Amino acid sequence: MINVKYWWNRRFWPNRYLLLMFLPGLLYFIIFSYIPMGGIIIAFKNYSPWLGIFESPWVGLKHFYDFFSGPYAWRLIRNTLLLNIYGLIFGFPIPIIFALLLNELNSEIYKRFIQTVTYFPFFLSMPIIAGLIVQFLSPSSGIINIILNKWFGRESVYFLTKPEYFRSIYITANIWKNLGYSAIIYLAALTSIDPTLYEAAIIDGANRWQRVRFITLPGLTPTITILLILSMGHILSVGIDLILLLYNPMTYETADVIGTFVYRRGIAGIDGAPNLSLGTAVGLFQSVVGLITIMLTNSIARRISETSLW
Repeated sequence: MINVKYWWNRRFWPNRYLLLMFLPGLLYFIIFSYIPMGGIIIAFKNYSPWLGIFESPWVGLKHFYDFFSGPYAWRLIRNTLLLNIYGLIFGFPIPIIFALLLNELNSEIYKRFIQTVTYFPFFLSMPIIAGLIVQFLSPSSGIINIILNKWFGRESVYFLTKPEYFRSIYITANIWKNLGYSAIIYLAALTSIDPTLYEAAIIDGANRWQRVRFITLPGLTPTITILLILSMGHILSVGIDLILLLYNPMTYETADVIGTFVYRRGIAGIDGAPNLSLGTAVGLFQSVVGLITIMLTNSIARRISETSLW
């Protein structure tokens, strides 16, 4: 039986200010994440706003069948997977390397300057980022094509109409935008490493690379593992705001992902008639795959290391 008086006096009241700070975040997830989960049932119904969630007729797995039997289902899954895999291969380690390099700087002024410059793109909205990309890659006035024309004597390339360039453009833009902000977590983790370990290593004759290899990287390993596990939970979810701003029918072959399909069919709809049930069914499929992936990744991490989510 729970001792309410003990719990109140020893657990709640001494930590009341911390719990008060935690309350807005808790309310956010309850209101915007947990309560809306009741709407999942429309994935199994032919939902009509006029009839409501409970009065709309049941159709079972019809919307799942419609998605997987559609002509573009596997292309959508392939593009989403590839963008996430490329993001993990190229985008995940770069903030770690950047944080390590910043940590090795001796000049605080130069370090703060670099941090400010790299943090700035994160606070730019996606329309601004997309506008910059369009300007940089413009076939007539873009700096990339100017370099190709004047330095290498090549003709202008219409990058945003070439399917083979879209993934590289998307991954590069996301790395540039999130580099500085993503490195904050690793820089914070570096401050928790005991400085006496570095002092002892210097006395023992360890050079800079050896200190990074045997002290810094092991100190970052728990943080890297947790963030990698969380990233695997989004293996079938990709930010579609930049894609919607940059893609066009000519680049659908590599740019069209599950999220953009849900936007076109589930929200915008065909002839202005949105299919919210189909969009919910696809979203539920993404969530289930993400849950399975994060559980498998966590299990593997628990087996090969001492760090895991649970």
